Amino acid sequence: MKASPQSLDAVDDLENPSSEDDAMLGVRGSLKGRKSFSRFRTYVSLCVAFSFGVGMGLLSRYLLYSPSDNQCVELTTQATPLLEDIMISYGKLTYNGSFMTENIYRQSAAPEVDEAWEALGVNYRSVRIPSERAKEAGLRKDHVQINPKYGGGFPANVEGLHHLHCLNLVRQSLYYNFDYYKAKKQGAFKNDDDILKLHVSHCLDILRQQLMCTIDVGVFGQVWYRPSPGSVPAAFVDFNTQHKCRNFDDIRRWAEVRQLPKDVPEDFLQPPYSDSIILDGVP
Repeated sequence: MKASPQSLDAVDDLENPSSEDDAMLGVRGSLKGRKSFSRFRTYVSLCVAFSFGVGMGLLSRYLLYSPSDNQCVELTTQATPLLEDIMISYGKLTYNGSFMTENIYRQSAAPEVDEAWEALGVNYRSVRIPSERAKEAGLRKDHVQINPKYGGGFPANVEGLHHLHCLNLVRQSLYYNFDYYKAKKQGAFKNDDDILKLHVSHCLDILRQQLMCTIDVGVFGQVWYRPSPGSVPAAFVDFNTQHKCRNFDDIRRWAEVRQLPKDVPEDFLQPPYSDSIILDGVP
């Protein structure tokens, strides 16, 4: 059978070097496309990996340099067992810095004023710190301990509530309150005048040290006010500033529910050990 020119042409085309080159160009074009896609995929993968690395780096930086509330407490507070029992948190609070309007805590001595201060925990009794938690609380073996037959541990007081106790005593000792509390002869006012003076000055200096230790670096702005109707406006300090404050009520309740009994046996405290440090007088 005689081959048709078209068939021969097709065979000749397959054998023609130029046609082979054209075929190879098609193969090379396909390979080139695959290589381009491969490079694109590699590029995308590198971009994703880079973005992931940057994201993880930013997250790590955030976790390292944006501490939690409890981490802030650990960095700014002495040893305390409270951190294991309650979550210390912070919230925004605007101070009542009014100069002319008195709230209950500023008013002259009266039963309702004392009640308001008492509710802050100014006279809470000691709490019990278990012996196994003494070290984390900064307590030493030579600190006073509770007799093991009454549960052992260490009697201790929350320092922040002692600060409030001291502030309350300073309030009671103000010239316009002193006679009222001296006549009642309760608390610190049961003591002789020389002991009372030492107690008040002790409290005053404790508060000085506390305020210097935790000095507030905020600033006061000023507001305009009229000293009298129609007068020229004058400037006055704006004491109503916003602060980030710890959850006071949670801390107060921690101390409230852990108070030792009001009346305890005479042998409630463990006698000093042979190696205990015994001071020659009240420090």
